[in-house]
Amino acid sequence: MTGFSLRRRAVNRGGINPDKITDAFILKFGRSVVTEESAALRLAAKGMGKDFTRAVRLLLAASGKVVVLGVGKSGIIARKIASTLSSTGTPSVYIHPVESLHGDMGLIAKGDVILALSYSGETEETAKLLPLLAKEGLKIISLTNNPDSKIARYSDIILRLNIRHEACPYNIVPTSSTATMLAVGDAVAITLMRIKGFNSSNFARLHPGGNLGKLLNLRVSDLMHKGRENPVVRTGSTLKAALAVMTGTRVGAVSITDRHGRLAGFFTDGDLRRGLECGKAGLASPIDKLMTKNPVCVYPDTMAIEAARIISARKIDNLPVIDRKTSRPIGIIDEKDLLKEGLL
Repeated sequence: MTGFSLRRRAVNRGGINPDKITDAFILKFGRSVVTEESAALRLAAKGMGKDFTRAVRLLLAASGKVVVLGVGKSGIIARKIASTLSSTGTPSVYIHPVESLHGDMGLIAKGDVILALSYSGETEETAKLLPLLAKEGLKIISLTNNPDSKIARYSDIILRLNIRHEACPYNIVPTSSTATMLAVGDAVAITLMRIKGFNSSNFARLHPGGNLGKLLNLRVSDLMHKGRENPVVRTGSTLKAALAVMTGTRVGAVSITDRHGRLAGFFTDGDLRRGLECGKAGLASPIDKLMTKNPVCVYPDTMAIEAARIISARKIDNLPVIDRKTSRPIGIIDEKDLLKEGLL
């Protein structure tokens, strides 16, 4: 199809004349969608009250898991909310209402709490399921825009969305409603997380893989160069001796220790260049005069992401790693290793 034909079709189908689609128009319309959704979120936040606190308290007291229900776009949001709850210390599972009516109700146990999502509150599949769950004595929280709906009727607690208009010119496409459902679900999950004292260590335990796992699990001890790959010389050594030790390893730095074996200084390739430029670095020069005294250092249990932050902020290539108790240098962490792990 020719470009001309495509342009004709766009106009004939009620679209905007391609000649009028400027960058300014695109940006203005895109921003209006985000603005509309953010307004809906502010309205939802303002409308949160006693029902929200009751819902959180009910979930805190539950002996079982949270079962999240939803169909269509609400189902997609329900899956995300269930995932967020589970990953932040509140066991949860998403179940499709249709599948529940055909056997998956067996996954729902006494002590579970139901969180049902439906913008209209009239979703047929969910509306059929809730009376059966209520009959089993299960507590039900609904997330809906219609407090007079069938779903709300069978709910113990109603979290109203307060949506006035979708961020769609025809008020059809789920946009403001799904954004608000997700935000309220996140509010429930993170409030529970905060109350339970679920911290980054707990989160790391549940997220061992991927980049997130690296951020939360990798420590300096996992990446540092140690043993023969950790160059160390004593104070009083010459620059020549220090360079010989550095050359024998893959890192461009060396730790300098005092007579007790404690870290006294740090010398890097950068220090060498600066010493040569100002004429202070001769092979017979004592390393004590060239090293950086009292250098910034990290510990083996320091999170790798924190070491990356220090290296980035100070614009350096390496950091000495010392034992917390003895202050002895036990390793060096290098910028290249952090880059390889995607932390820089």
